[in-house]
Amino acid sequence: MQDKNDMNSKTKEKKKINEIKGFSSFTSALMAIVIGLLFGFIVMLLANPNNAVAGFRYVLLGGLSRFGNVLYFATPILMTGLSVAFAFKMGLFNIGASGQYTMGMFFALYVAFMFNLPPSIHWIVAILAGMVGGMLWGFIPGIFKSLLNVNEVITSIMTNYIGMYLVDMLIRSNEVMYIPSMTRTNYIPQHVQIRSLGIAGSNVNFGVIFAILIAIVLYIILQKTTFGYELKATGYNKHAAEYAGMNGKRNIILTMVIAGALSGLGGAFAILAPSEIAGSSMTYEPINVIAVNGFNGIAVALLGNSHPIGTIFSALFISYIQRGGTLASLVGYKPEIIDLVISVIIYFSAFAAIMSSALGGFFTRRNKKEKDKSDTQPVEDIEHDIINKEAEK
Repeated sequence: MQDKNDMNSKTKEKKKINEIKGFSSFTSALMAIVIGLLFGFIVMLLANPNNAVAGFRYVLLGGLSRFGNVLYFATPILMTGLSVAFAFKMGLFNIGASGQYTMGMFFALYVAFMFNLPPSIHWIVAILAGMVGGMLWGFIPGIFKSLLNVNEVITSIMTNYIGMYLVDMLIRSNEVMYIPSMTRTNYIPQHVQIRSLGIAGSNVNFGVIFAILIAIVLYIILQKTTFGYELKATGYNKHAAEYAGMNGKRNIILTMVIAGALSGLGGAFAILAPSEIAGSSMTYEPINVIAVNGFNGIAVALLGNSHPIGTIFSALFISYIQRGGTLASLVGYKPEIIDLVISVIIYFSAFAAIMSSALGGFFTRRNKKEKDKSDTQPVEDIEHDIINKEAEK
């Protein structure tokens, strides 16, 4: 009976600590957002005081009039954010999301142009090809980390550049995919494009629904499965996890492969999106520039505290202020000012994550001290408390 009570007590204590950590993570992220927006407003005041209020209003409210595009642009950064967040759970920093994103986009393009498939399944195969491309590019840093203990940050940065140059070279050399006179890829056949959601004036499509469903599946895997538990345990303490019988090397490879698959899907969702202009589609310009959506995924993961559900909201938020930031150019501000705001938010999000962890640790130690104190309370004091309570009755 005593053991059962102790178990219930520990369960309640753990739940209380988790609630404290969750609340502190939310408030920390909210504080980072507020500070970032205030910093952006101050920069606007310094750059052009007369239009600062109008420009800031666009940043805050401009996305409401372009909500379809908010959803569209949130889709790829949600996928790269999930990729980075998933690797974080394993204690890995997947800075190679850009290369995996680009490789996934190329695989999707190749299937779209070079494969002759029935229209009903062609777009599905193209999406799956994008996932495979990302998986292959995520496998490289995973195998180096697992077998040779090479830091995944180094190999990921290298694969970013290798992937970008390789894809640009392959596209330029393909006469079917590339139009030299326009320095971009050809329009994707309409039957290969992902079905539109029908929101006027935007490219939003079923990709955003797929991305949200993938985030929910990831949450279930991480929270409700043995595999997810092993990944998190290995991320917390690799040596303890291996001592407990978990295969750390296998989990490292699987984590990077899954992270690559998520980024690759982001590239496929972005390039296979329908265009609001009839007869056209999204295109890719091979101009030797690393995909920014991969690095935006790092911001999304940090702001969402590497939680799959939190990543959904952080992707929507960053896409929202980006759409408003582009409208700030109407009153004389450069669109890059929103990148400055996001940078500040990222900085304070990272700082907030440290503070959140420290706060959770503080309450954990405090609860432990109180428990130890009650356990070591003299018997005479306990009897005295019982007598006083009986007397009050």
